[in-house]
Amino acid sequence: MTKTGIRWLLWVPLIAFLLFLALVASGLLHPADRTIASRLVGQPMPAVRLPAASSTRPGLATGAGTGQPRLVNIFASWCVPCAAEAPQLEALAKAGVPIDAIAIRDRREDVDQFLARYGNPYRAVGSDVDSRVQLALGSSGVPETFVVDGKGIIRAQKIGDIRMEDVAGLIAMVRSLR
Repeated sequence: MTKTGIRWLLWVPLIAFLLFLALVASGLLHPADRTIASRLVGQPMPAVRLPAASSTRPGLATGAGTGQPRLVNIFASWCVPCAAEAPQLEALAKAGVPIDAIAIRDRREDVDQFLARYGNPYRAVGSDVDSRVQLALGSSGVPETFVVDGKGIIRAQKIGDIRMEDVAGLIAMVRSLR
């Protein structure tokens, strides 16, 4: 091998490393959206009848529209982000947004303690102990919130906890559906 060929071989590892860095930087700057949206957005809310998950609120019955837009919040007492979104749910309820809830894989005592500690903005709280309703909604976890219009059609989905910057948009969305 000639001296020129050997010199060229010395640069190959550096070039390979720089190509690898460019690939990693590209992935960091433009990450893939891995959010799995519910296929039910634009579809009717599944008809369900859930027993009460709380001692202070009735169970949840959904299906045909109630004539009033609302949020349906999926939460659990053991869920840390659910506790983090509690002040935002209280703000939504104080702004006149009706909120129903589905408690996932939870016991009534735990739900009662959670609501006593973090507030209870809900009109109704249904108990989904085996996650059947959660799966029927295409929910990917807790917390998750669906915007449902007065006809019972799911209009939007919020995956993850509701943050303060989401509150105004959710209020506007629910009001626009009236």
